[in-house]
Amino acid sequence: MTDLLYSDDENDLRSAVRALLDDQAPWTAVLARTESDEPYDPKLWRALATELGCAGLAVPEELGGAGASWREAAVVAEELGRAVAPVPYLGSAVIATAALLAAREQDLTAELAAGARTAALAVPFSTPPDAPYPATVTAQGGALTGTVRSVADAPPADVLLVPADGGLYAVDAVDAAAVTRTPVVSLDMTRQLCDLEFTAAPARLVTGGEAALRAGLLTGAAVLASEQLGLAERCLEITVEYLKTRHQFGRPIGSFQGLKHRLADLWVAITQARSVARYAAACAAGDDPDARVAAAVAQAHCSAVAVRAAEECVQMHGGIGFTWEHPAHLFLKRAKSTAIALGTPDRHRAVLAGLVNLPG
Repeated sequence: MTDLLYSDDENDLRSAVRALLDDQAPWTAVLARTESDEPYDPKLWRALATELGCAGLAVPEELGGAGASWREAAVVAEELGRAVAPVPYLGSAVIATAALLAAREQDLTAELAAGARTAALAVPFSTPPDAPYPATVTAQGGALTGTVRSVADAPPADVLLVPADGGLYAVDAVDAAAVTRTPVVSLDMTRQLCDLEFTAAPARLVTGGEAALRAGLLTGAAVLASEQLGLAERCLEITVEYLKTRHQFGRPIGSFQGLKHRLADLWVAITQARSVARYAAACAAGDDPDARVAAAVAQAHCSAVAVRAAEECVQMHGGIGFTWEHPAHLFLKRAKSTAIALGTPDRHRAVLAGLVNLPG
């Protein structure tokens, strides 16, 4: 039976990451950065990736990683979800790293684990793990040509992992002449998207086949559920705090029965989300044959819970919750964007039905 409880090491990791985020990424700093020319926080990413070693948690020690697993990586994702931190953790330390591990690529994996470079998988952020193989980029003579729309965590990436002609290629994103990154308006201002255009971009074949691409997307979906869990927990936490202090008609509004019931229902949903997110991370960590089912269940449930928690946070804060000066909109935008990332809840439910042989 899979143990879903947090270990002492995981709790210690959580404490270290939360302390770093409290110090370097309070919501006021995150909001201010969204209004700047550099929405990603390179200083925070260096501290997270190198000082705490979070970039290589799931990478074996012989490749310079921590030799932990995706369970520990999911704990970090929870904390980043709580803080809506503007770092490319999901794209580089999870999705790209999982793809490279599946491809048994050593050199680039070691660079990512050390935090020396960052990478992004060049597929639209909405791509689910079971999507048809992308066909918008072609490879010819060791060079890639084509366009990929709405790629997450690509703006700060040093390397792009590009599916093309049935394989996975590594492209040096620093070559501005061959790779054009065009920012697009992103709902989630803390995780920017961009369009990529390759013009005879020099590329190195990492692996043939689709296995590495599928592994990256599946692991990403599993860990994203933990990010959504952390966001939902934070929304509930700050909402309860507010309802204890806001008074109407001479009493705290948190004492009103209607609000109590809504919060209780939300707490139950978040508790369920914790179970499915932890199980998805555990399956990804152990290469469990149930990993596809676990990821589908986690995304189908956690996506909806995160959106619901963020919406309740906005509504129960009343007028202040609708303002730019309150963090509720940051949580809502992250929740809404992740609800369609790596497959919508409906898509995952349909996949789940097929995996467990439910009739159409």
